[in-house]
Amino acid sequence: MKSNVLHAMDAGQIPLKLVRTSQALDPTLVIAQPTFLAAIKLCISLGGFEGDKQVYGALGIDASHWTRIHRGEAHFPVDKLLALMDLCGNEAPLIWLAQSRGYDPASLRKRETETERALRFANEALEAERVKVRVLTDALHGNVT
Repeated sequence: MKSNVLHAMDAGQIPLKLVRTSQALDPTLVIAQPTFLAAIKLCISLGGFEGDKQVYGALGIDASHWTRIHRGEAHFPVDKLLALMDLCGNEAPLIWLAQSRGYDPASLRKRETETERALRFANEALEAERVKVRVLTDALHGNVT
């Protein structure tokens, strides 16, 4: 059986990776989902897509396999999970998995990137300099505490 998915390279187009801006997500909404499939459906729903075709097409999943996934007759491809969360702009499946394995979803946080770390250090150094300026300015004006 031939796949219904038309790959972008086959159509003479350059494939573009669609990534939505990350959205805030209430973990209690995710934890309320009874199954991993429900968490995946919530992830897609929160992504704001007009139809499933936008999702399975972007992920390169065959339409018939997608239908079986939604009916619970097939599993979502594990190697597409990260792409799904990027595509939808939320991490509902990750939060659901963490909770189901006994981890506290409220304690999950992203690691700091090198850029974020450098920015944090620069901001801390700047604040230290501002404190010095304030102390010296107060001392010059005779406001010693």
